[in-house]
Amino acid sequence: MIDTQRRRILRALNRRWLYGRAPLLHTLVFLFELAMASILIRKFNSYYAARPVLTTMVTNAILGGVADTVAQSLTAVRERAVRKPGGVQSSDVFAIEIHELDKKSMDEELLIPDSPRLPPPFDFERLTRFMAYGFLMAPVQHRWFAFLSRTFPLTKASGTVPALKRVAFDQLIFAPAGLGIFFTYMTVAEGGGKKAVLKKFRDVYMPALKANYMVWPAVQILNFRIIPLQFQIPFVSTIGIAWTAYLSLTNASEDDRM
Repeated sequence: MIDTQRRRILRALNRRWLYGRAPLLHTLVFLFELAMASILIRKFNSYYAARPVLTTMVTNAILGGVADTVAQSLTAVRERAVRKPGGVQSSDVFAIEIHELDKKSMDEELLIPDSPRLPPPFDFERLTRFMAYGFLMAPVQHRWFAFLSRTFPLTKASGTVPALKRVAFDQLIFAPAGLGIFFTYMTVAEGGGKKAVLKKFRDVYMPALKANYMVWPAVQILNFRIIPLQFQIPFVSTIGIAWTAYLSLTNASEDDRM
């Protein structure tokens, strides 16, 4: 009874668009996440002083959720534009060429494949996976950033060189390992086995690592050189919303081909 009512509510929300441009359900989830982030930001210093690791974990989880919601919303807009007569048009500003999302868990009752009106239903299971990943990785990031801070301390006499050393260690050690953990975790959480993990690495790991080296060295130089230690992980997570959205799309697009 409760499950049936829930499906009806989700179906009703999924049919609606805001001003014909943004899917209502996706937008509501996004606004809720922003509200949670706003509450956390206002009290971040006091929370961090009391429980630094837990605060970082919650922050990572929320920002990871924001990133995946953005990815799902972009694809919903694109798929609606693709289904229109004539396909994507020049006026469809937000219907950018991105990979299609994971359709394995979609409910046929919520999605009519040829409908020009309905976006893909919001995938709450996928959102949970991304939030859980951000939550679980935060302690690892916290220890790693603390290690870099102790090993390469910044001083008034020397700040740039230690910051560059931090970036080098981060990008040569943590970045490749972090990407490997991400794709392994997501594949296993989606029910994939060893073969699925190996295929994910073969098809998308190296392109993602190359993309990482185009984005993160510059971000990390700014992060390690200027941002205080307690704000470094939230800073990375905030800047990383677009990056995590990219990973979300990359991970899901590979699942569609498996």
